[in-house]
Amino acid sequence: MTVFWQLVLNGLMLGGLFAIISVGLTLIFGIIRLVNFAHGELLMVGMYATFLLTTQLGVHPYALAPPVVLLLFVVGVLIQRFILQPLLEARDHHVQIFATVGLSTALINLALLLFGADIHSTPAYGARTALSFGPFRILTGHVVMFVAGILVVGGLHLFLQRTYLGRAIRATAQHRHAAQLMGIDINRIYIITFGIGAACVGLAATLVAPMYPVSPTVGTYFVLTAFVVVVLGGMGSLHGAFIGALIIGLVDSLSGYYIAPDLKEVVIFAIFLLILLVRPTGLFGLGRGSE
Repeated sequence: MTVFWQLVLNGLMLGGLFAIISVGLTLIFGIIRLVNFAHGELLMVGMYATFLLTTQLGVHPYALAPPVVLLLFVVGVLIQRFILQPLLEARDHHVQIFATVGLSTALINLALLLFGADIHSTPAYGARTALSFGPFRILTGHVVMFVAGILVVGGLHLFLQRTYLGRAIRATAQHRHAAQLMGIDINRIYIITFGIGAACVGLAATLVAPMYPVSPTVGTYFVLTAFVVVVLGGMGSLHGAFIGALIIGLVDSLSGYYIAPDLKEVVIFAIFLLILLVRPTGLFGLGRGSE
């Protein structure tokens, strides 16, 4: 039983990581109604930024959270303003999705050009140190990711519920034309929302970098899992994304031990297909609202 509860603990900690990555993705979809296929590559950009700043400045990766978050916010704002915004009025909404796929490919190839295909490791500075709680052991970095996941989801919830900008964002998500009639600049809301979603990935990057090596394709695994989390929790639901992340973290940990490490992705995506067939709106699915 000790092994089982250790696996449960590992899965919950891993879920915290998935939550931080997924919450930005679900926020962008919930407000802009856009599936961002470049989400993983934004994580990769943040991890490379953390790696470079840590190795050049010799500071702890966690101390780089503010500048990396700001960097990704600016990158997200620029992407929405100059790449996606001009496509908002396109008759075929799939054009925006194709644009994010093209952006994903461009970022991967830019990373290959700048850094090559080599794998780089960010100094951990204690993030991989194991903490003991009776018979259980857990890495410091995993605890930090889990706590950060709770804080990010809780902070975004309060922001959306308690601030004027947050209420404007929610109004835009519910009915963008009605929001326009109430004087809300929806283009500005979209730009800010995409920036916030990218900033969440920037925070995730600083927490992931000490734990996982970075390469041009590092974002692929994380973003595919994030898509499963978002669909499971309900696309557009922040608390659903957090709960979905914990569930997927548990599935990842338990299936990797009891079935086979190489087959845990198969189990995760089998759950993904089952959700789409049985409950396409997810556990806490939100209505799309009128356009």
